[in-house]
Amino acid sequence: MFMTSLETLSATSARERLLSAAAVLFYRDGIAATGIDAIVKRAGVAKKSLYNNFDSKAALVAAYLEARHAEWLTLFEVRLSQAATPAARVLAVFLAYQDHAEGAYERGFRGCGLLNAAAELPAGHKGREAVRRHKQQVEALLAAPLLEMTGDEAAASCLARQLAFLLEGAMVRAGLEGDSRCVQQAHDMAAALLEAI
Repeated sequence: MFMTSLETLSATSARERLLSAAAVLFYRDGIAATGIDAIVKRAGVAKKSLYNNFDSKAALVAAYLEARHAEWLTLFEVRLSQAATPAARVLAVFLAYQDHAEGAYERGFRGCGLLNAAAELPAGHKGREAVRRHKQQVEALLAAPLLEMTGDEAAASCLARQLAFLLEGAMVRAGLEGDSRCVQQAHDMAAALLEAI
């Protein structure tokens, strides 16, 4: 059976509304505290629409994590496009996280949405693996320009891990404090470290 264009548009917009509603509620209130009824109500769709677009709440959580990852990559790509040197490409990662921290959130900034989600998911959950892959990609984005700067793969990898830890710690503190100052400070610390290379 073929869907008409109107039905396709309706299904797509329902999916987008559900994902948008889930993104706000999962970040604001947490995954466990957010029920299907709250998501459906905020999205303004029937509960049947949720199950027509997502097999389960777990599938919606997976889509949310994927969307958060894509959102951060978009912020990074914007910053990367302005980076002319390897050091600037390293700092672009920090600036993308700063942009994330300065976004508009209903109840303020609560830290990295991916780490917040991972903290709620049990060990072995596919969502935790998705978050781990994101963090590994961020570390790789740090390592590539560091390799250009050092010419030493082991040194670049070690420094990338240190900067990733600095960044993650700054994000956690920024989430506790509700603003981007800690991320700005981590950026400045990273810049000072890079000057020594």
